[in-house]
Amino acid sequence: MKTSELQGAALDWAVAKCEDKQGKGLDWTPPAYSINWTQGGPIIEREKIDVCVDNDGWFTWCAKKGDVELGGATPLIAAMRCYVASKLGDEVEIPEGMK
Repeated sequence: MKTSELQGAALDWAVAKCEDKQGKGLDWTPPAYSINWTQGGPIIEREKIDVCVDNDGWFTWCAKKGDVELGGATPLIAAMRCYVASKLGDEVEIPEGMK
């Protein structure tokens, strides 16, 4: 799946993979990194991800870390996509249950 299209549980799972906090079992739900500032905010701060309003593109928000820049409908979605792309690249294999 393209990192730029990740959202919801798939995005949160990919962030958990980057954080090396993958759960085991079928009923595991990843932390809500992409919607909860107490989960995603510390990652933005630790990783020094820049978040800004994107007035020229397809998205409302953009996030940048080094040479990686991605957008999203919210600052957390943009930042978490950017984080995942910086760690795992432009595409991520997501388990069926998280899509």
